[in-house]
Amino acid sequence: MIFDNPELDRRTLLRAGLGTAAVAVVGSGFALPRAAHAAPGTDLDWILSCDEWGARPPKDPLAVSTIPTNKIIVHHMAFPNTIDYSQEQAIRLAKSCQDLHMDGNGWSDTGQHFTVSRGGYVLEGRRGSLDTLAAGERQMVSAHCPGENGRAIGIENEGTYVTETPPQALLDSLVKLCTAICRQYGLHAHDIFGHWDFRATLCPGAMFYREFPALRRKVFTALGTDLADVPARRWPDIWRFVGGPVVRVAQYLLAHRGYPVTVTGAFDAATVTAVQDWQARNGIPVDVDATLTGPTWETLAPELDKHATGLPISAVQEILNAKGYADVTVTGAYDPATKHAVKDIQRLHGLAPNGKVTTSTWCAIVGGVVRQSFRAA
Repeated sequence: MIFDNPELDRRTLLRAGLGTAAVAVVGSGFALPRAAHAAPGTDLDWILSCDEWGARPPKDPLAVSTIPTNKIIVHHMAFPNTIDYSQEQAIRLAKSCQDLHMDGNGWSDTGQHFTVSRGGYVLEGRRGSLDTLAAGERQMVSAHCPGENGRAIGIENEGTYVTETPPQALLDSLVKLCTAICRQYGLHAHDIFGHWDFRATLCPGAMFYREFPALRRKVFTALGTDLADVPARRWPDIWRFVGGPVVRVAQYLLAHRGYPVTVTGAFDAATVTAVQDWQARNGIPVDVDATLTGPTWETLAPELDKHATGLPISAVQEILNAKGYADVTVTGAYDPATKHAVKDIQRLHGLAPNGKVTTSTWCAIVGGVVRQSFRAA
């Protein structure tokens, strides 16, 4: 479930350059742009709209983002794992979620764009999300992941998946929804991430996260993507408005490279300065928001073997522990528990399970996607 500070959404608005012209009350007849990527005649009737499930009207005007959508972020709701798979339960879920977000969190509307029930029903979340999906060019500014709310489609999935796997009906509908989103916004299966790839949270749950390589492969197949069109590595493009374990990894690696950065998980001024200096020193375009681009990650992360020690190993151990490998502790030494977890990650992502932390293994560990993951599709 989402409990992030909604005040951080202002950063998304500023980054997106959203002026008053970009803000309108959804449902009042405002015009959407002609689709840039939308598939003609796309059938989205299987998604229950806000009107169909009886959503409350937003408390405040909602904004349409002016920056491109570049990813999907998948969540679990931390709600009970009900065995009621009916449409009626899906509607109760959507209403409970909206009430929590509006009355508990103080948000204008439901935080996520779409919701998937354990019975496999797909519902619109934030009002306007279905219309913008049909248009395929812009998205509603949301509240599911501060720092990503103007450029990531958020999908909440009913249930809690720290120790349990989602039911097949949910997974099948999630594949269908992600495929539709990718088609409409010109995205790819390698653009699907989890909430904890950008925030400090247990969401989407360790057992659900293990399903992500398979989820991406099914979307890849449904889209008919050519393997040659998949980048060797799609890293999480963290920047100064996100936080969590992956930021801690970046801070460990920057400290390893000699920068006076404290490992806090907060993308602070010292981290921004260090990232930009590293980019400049390595001939990488310096990003104004200190985004860890692919070249930034690939020059920053050293390849590690069984003899490695120190801060890079601590970085690997900390994020493995944060993502469900409870036996891994931060020791700075490449111990058997760490090697076992690394090999498990490698198997999940189609990499050779040799325990060596190569560049591609680093990418998989920090939440990215590697081309090898799709070879079994």
